[in-house]
Amino acid sequence: MKFRSAVRRSTVIIVILVASVFLGYGYQVLGEYMDRKKNPREYAEFVSRYAEEYGIPEYIVYAVISVESGFRSGAVSDDGRIGLMQVNPENLEWLASSLRETLEQRALHDPETNIRCGCYYLAYLYSLYGRWTPTLAAYETSPDDVTFWSLEDALTDKGGNLLRTPYESVNDKINAIEETADIYRALYY
Repeated sequence: MKFRSAVRRSTVIIVILVASVFLGYGYQVLGEYMDRKKNPREYAEFVSRYAEEYGIPEYIVYAVISVESGFRSGAVSDDGRIGLMQVNPENLEWLASSLRETLEQRALHDPETNIRCGCYYLAYLYSLYGRWTPTLAAYETSPDDVTFWSLEDALTDKGGNLLRTPYESVNDKINAIEETADIYRALYY
């Protein structure tokens, strides 16, 4: 009788442990599935091609696209930025000259052109700053702004590296891109 009772208790414990393992695994798989659904890799062909060509991490490009436009190629912001990566039309002449091609503003609605221009500009900015926070600050505002802010002790670390901008809306955008980049890196890379 005691033996059967012990076997029954052991069986119940084993069943509970096995069920817990399966439930935990199922929860993890479901969570990862939901995270991937919430953080897609749309336009993967273009992102991979231009991220590699210009030497920037894909997860940064996906984060910029996700935060800036929510993967809507027709997005236009209140300040006139266009497309997936919200490329600033004010940079169009510089981009056309740098890429050695003719670019018209309407071309920025094309996903491939927008991602190519956005990646090129991010790579250029990263070559200036070597860190993502000032790169993203310049992408959101301008390199001139970042240069000016880098002279302000309250906005930089002891090495003169920009830590934040004087504008909360820009800081919020930078933080959102950096946090989203961390999610993409953890999920896919």
